[in-house]
Amino acid sequence: MGAVEIIALWAALFIGSHFFLSFGPVRSAITGAIGEQAFRVFYSLIALGTFIPLVVVFARNKHAGPMLWNLRDVAPLRWLVWLMMLAATVIFVASFITPNPATIGVPTGDGTPRGILKLTRHPAFVAFSLFGFSHMIMNGWIGDIAFFATFPLLGLVGAWHQDRRKVRQRDERYGRFYEQTSFVPGAALVSGRQSFGMADFPWLAMVIGFAAFLVLIALHHRLFGGYPLG
Repeated sequence: MGAVEIIALWAALFIGSHFFLSFGPVRSAITGAIGEQAFRVFYSLIALGTFIPLVVVFARNKHAGPMLWNLRDVAPLRWLVWLMMLAATVIFVASFITPNPATIGVPTGDGTPRGILKLTRHPAFVAFSLFGFSHMIMNGWIGDIAFFATFPLLGLVGAWHQDRRKVRQRDERYGRFYEQTSFVPGAALVSGRQSFGMADFPWLAMVIGFAAFLVLIALHHRLFGGYPLG
């Protein structure tokens, strides 16, 4: 089995285990047997047990397989990728400050969207998607695509699955939250379902996220290889 196939295998195991354990009947059966808290520990261990090998295999086999595209010298795309990664970093930080109420362990509250949730109800999944897509633009090798595509796949399908799970549970508060928000950033604002004022801006996340963005650029070559600045 070649490097590309091994990367794809671990990516499939990581994504597949997420969705399998989150599947309603499977989750209910496991939580019924070991309890909710034990399930969360088990879920986290499986996630780490598949994600860490995926990262290690990719780190040892970067740029594996044929190159499908080379867009690194296209200046507008480089600027686009920079903006995508800055947005991803800020939104990811904001997801910890104001997490989606469908996240395990997060209370639903009264169903009123606040902060970043007015922009997107799944900030962490949006951040994963932006991270994956931006790196796919700059890394056209098949092995790299297999690795980075894991993140938007997790983000897009994960967000859809979380929403369906909460809707099936007939959680009225989450139902109100769902109707007032959108997964696609800004869609609820455009449709008039939501408004966004100065008080809603994730100022703290913007400061922390911008600082983290600069640190990642400075340390990118040492930590991950490659030079984001070209």
